[in-house]
Amino acid sequence: MNRRSFANMLGGSLLTAGVGSQALASTTKSKSLYALAEAPYKMLYAPHFGMFKNHAGNDEIDQLKFMYDMGFRSLEDNGLMGRTPELQNKIGETMAKLGMTMGVFVLSHEGFPDRMTMTTGTKEWKEAFKKACKSAIETSKRVNAKWCTVVPGNYYRKLPIGIQTGHVIDSLKIGAELLEPQGLVMVLEPLSDTPDLFLRFSDQTYEICRAVGSPSCKILFDMYHMQKNEGNMITNIDLTWDEIAYIQIGANPGRKETTTGEINYANIFKHLDKKGYKGVLGMEHGNFYPGKEGERLATSKRTNHRKFTGCGLWNRSFS
Repeated sequence: MNRRSFANMLGGSLLTAGVGSQALASTTKSKSLYALAEAPYKMLYAPHFGMFKNHAGNDEIDQLKFMYDMGFRSLEDNGLMGRTPELQNKIGETMAKLGMTMGVFVLSHEGFPDRMTMTTGTKEWKEAFKKACKSAIETSKRVNAKWCTVVPGNYYRKLPIGIQTGHVIDSLKIGAELLEPQGLVMVLEPLSDTPDLFLRFSDQTYEICRAVGSPSCKILFDMYHMQKNEGNMITNIDLTWDEIAYIQIGANPGRKETTTGEINYANIFKHLDKKGYKGVLGMEHGNFYPGKEGERLATSKRTNHRKFTGCGLWNRSFS
């Protein structure tokens, strides 16, 4: 890992008052005085493990510290439940020391997410989901997580759509009863990966959240998926706003940094800022360019990233 070289590549200045002392106290294994590449982003952009591995190496804790040094104050980790409890504890302890916020992890269970699961209404899948919720609660405690991603699974074509919807609501109510006392929110993510998936649209997700009626059942609005499935994003954000608890970003086409596709993220970020969004913006996307150069450009002031409110196409100018 060579974070010093990375910082120098970015042209970062030496540690400045108010930022430097905190960073030095909490980040590097060595106590070397090197420049932070950037001051913290004003919004909680959350990269994921692997995004900066060419500079930070394969070790998750080193990657996490590297993200902090690059100005990020949040992390999301879809594969968190698949990591050992020991590693989960290390991630949680490191984030606590750095003052970072844990974003989403995926609530995973057998068959997730590409089997019929919740839509069937069977006791088997209800029990599997209930078991997964209990495991997710234990995982969340280790990293102080507040959100977990839930996908109901595929359509069950032997049943009418309304009946399937009812079954999904029933399962989610079971989950909410377990998660709500723990302060853990399942965020339902409509996806675009395949037409076989049951949950695909923001209004559909809004309807289900309303029916569940719990603060532990909300919407994950992933702009990459929503652009593919429905477009009209600013309007749909407004229509479903009361149920949105988490947002993910990424360009379409390509699912890379936000300035590399057709979506006008400049206007979307301004809109989110105007609405007072203070939550996490999950960077569930790849780097447009490969290797170290791609990682450098994903955070550099010399890219368009920081002209907007986003990261990797991120901007520090908005709150």
